[in-house]
Amino acid sequence: MRIVERELARAPQDTDVRAWRARVMTWSGHLAEAEKEYLEILKVSRNDPDDWMGLASVYLREGRIEDSLRAQDRAVELDPKRADLRAARARALRAAGERNEARMEFQKALNLDPTSMEARAGLISVRGEPKHEMRFGQDNDLFNFTSANHDGWVSLVSQWTPHWATSFAGSFYERAGIRAGKFSGAITGRLPRWGALTVGGAAGHDNAVIPKSEAFFDVIHGWKASETTRWNLFTDNIGTGIRRPGF
Repeated sequence: MRIVERELARAPQDTDVRAWRARVMTWSGHLAEAEKEYLEILKVSRNDPDDWMGLASVYLREGRIEDSLRAQDRAVELDPKRADLRAARARALRAAGERNEARMEFQKALNLDPTSMEARAGLISVRGEPKHEMRFGQDNDLFNFTSANHDGWVSLVSQWTPHWATSFAGSFYERAGIRAGKFSGAITGRLPRWGALTVGGAAGHDNAVIPKSEAFFDVIHGWKASETTRWNLFTDNIGTGIRRPGF
């Protein structure tokens, strides 16, 4: 930083030196000072896409997504053939949750520069997550004093939106030659601030092997990165209760 300040003292009106200073302040985390410097530069020179991109990066780090996108739009408008500007705009769109637009922008960057590793990595990062997931399994327990126990299950989890998901499952049991089965379903709502709430139930042909019916809810809310509060309500043919597992 001392070198930058020395150069700026020699040429206080040199916008290239001032832009260099703004970039150093951005890298060092002095975002307010960097924003002020870029805005002062843009009062003098409004046609350098690098200055607009620098201001956009400051806004993005400050969480000002809309301001960042406006600055990125101006940078791309000044030089639409630069792959790095397209990739930077795609990052801002990704941060705004506009995955489809970000995917198109990363693709434009890759078309302009087929060697761009940033564009390739960006395209991978905005791939859509699978909406439906089906799983199935089976457990077999063998004994030398009685017949074997067999369990089987199949489940389908569907993530309809980032905030809502459903799950359905069928489970089958065989104990000492007696067969039973149940069907369960649940719905989960998620909000970044409040966590996740799941509510569901199950019913089936019990044959005195499994509960006749079940009702449950599950609340997950993170207090710290490594801690979660979790409560389960369970109902079966014996009774109803609440349990809180230890961390």
